[in-house]
Amino acid sequence: MNEEPENLTIGAFAKAAGVNVETIRFYQLKGLLPKPDRPYGGIRRYPRAAVGRVRFVKAAQRLGFSLDEIGQLLKLEDGTHCSEAAEIASLRLADVRARLADLLHMEAALSTLVSECKAHRGKVSCPLIAALHDSEASA
Repeated sequence: MNEEPENLTIGAFAKAAGVNVETIRFYQLKGLLPKPDRPYGGIRRYPRAAVGRVRFVKAAQRLGFSLDEIGQLLKLEDGTHCSEAAEIASLRLADVRARLADLLHMEAALSTLVSECKAHRGKVSCPLIAALHDSEASA
């Protein structure tokens, strides 16, 4: 099954991009990937360059960008709008830092509760369970 480099079926395209066919269709639906014309009585063919676009989307998703943000970045992909791309990335970075701070707070609280559970012996009430019940009542 040797496809022409610039003439990929959706299955070959998906395989080359490392995604499944449903992902290709979803990206088309979201406007992240153009849908090629279907020749009369034929099947759509995708250019090899589209593989790089899908890989760009997947790389951006791994960095936490939303599909809307990725769409904005794709509009800036000619490389001449670096300050605009940096602004989008700065917002994403601020979100990541806020989530990291939340995770660190959660880690500290859980660590304290686990330590209290290990030190708490012979009594009926578990400090972890009691703390969760107390936080539920105060919420």
